[in-house]
Amino acid sequence: MKTLKVNPEFGIELALAVPYAYWLHTQGKLEKVITSNGMKPFYYFCDDVREEFTGRTIDNSAAGLNELPNNWIHHNSLKVFGKEYNDLEDTSVANGVLDYSQWTPPPYKEHYKNDVFDFGKPIVFISNKFNLEHGQPPTGYFDIECLHQMFDMFTKKGYSVVYKRVDNRDSRFTVDQNESDSIRMGYGDIQAKIESTNEIISDWDLTNYFKDVYLFNDLVEKYPKYSFNEVQLMIMANSSKFVTVCGGNSILSSYFGGNVLSYIHKGAEIRPNYFGENSYFRKLSNANVIPIYDIMDETQRDYAKKHGYKINDTGKNDYTELLNTIGDKW
Repeated sequence: MKTLKVNPEFGIELALAVPYAYWLHTQGKLEKVITSNGMKPFYYFCDDVREEFTGRTIDNSAAGLNELPNNWIHHNSLKVFGKEYNDLEDTSVANGVLDYSQWTPPPYKEHYKNDVFDFGKPIVFISNKFNLEHGQPPTGYFDIECLHQMFDMFTKKGYSVVYKRVDNRDSRFTVDQNESDSIRMGYGDIQAKIESTNEIISDWDLTNYFKDVYLFNDLVEKYPKYSFNEVQLMIMANSSKFVTVCGGNSILSSYFGGNVLSYIHKGAEIRPNYFGENSYFRKLSNANVIPIYDIMDETQRDYAKKHGYKINDTGKNDYTELLNTIGDKW
């Protein structure tokens, strides 16, 4: 019997640790999971889940990843199609591909489907974030103007929208170093000024301007019998479409089937074929994951150009492709 002890970044835990734990469960080999505060609902299939960690680490070895079949999220260099790949430049097929021999994602949609979160219309779940990115100021997020346009477009199309951006100071989930540094540096709400009234509003305030847009935090408060992550999993299980910033939110969104728009501004996800048919993003639930690229990172400029990406030189986020995709295809 196996005890799993992990506290990596949220997305890494979802992509590497949870599917291994569920595979162990299917084999009758899982005894216990030791994880971070708030994570028990993600291991619903395990009878002994202990939330012992109050902080996550970006140090993969310290996070317990070396005890897993896959210890790196972006590919498994030893077991990709029976060959050894160490040079990602030479083999695009390896990007985003893991060793799936001991990897089975739990059926969150099936398990958490419910009659509680029914708004009378199909649900679009929008996940946002606003924190430092490995020491750099936030760039991978949806601003007020973008959110306003998305809320307007989706509600006019007949959807209910649930909007989530977690406050890094919220004690109901466990932060990593990027999020704790954001607290220390004073990064809080996403804000903008309304010209007509000169009023400054936050992204949370914006939800009050739309009839069919619900703030996730309000729903958590409305249903105190459920934990923070139980509410999240239950709403997502009832959702048909997802819009998310790439990272942990996009990995979680990819567990629930349907259509997932993932906004990518930098990172390993710009490697060729990262979202191909063998990518873990696709295999989490056979979701239709649509990457939306807005490459802004100076350090990845040459690499991005080499692989045919358009570079955003404006110094601010360009949500044009994201909004056009919503308008044309959704």
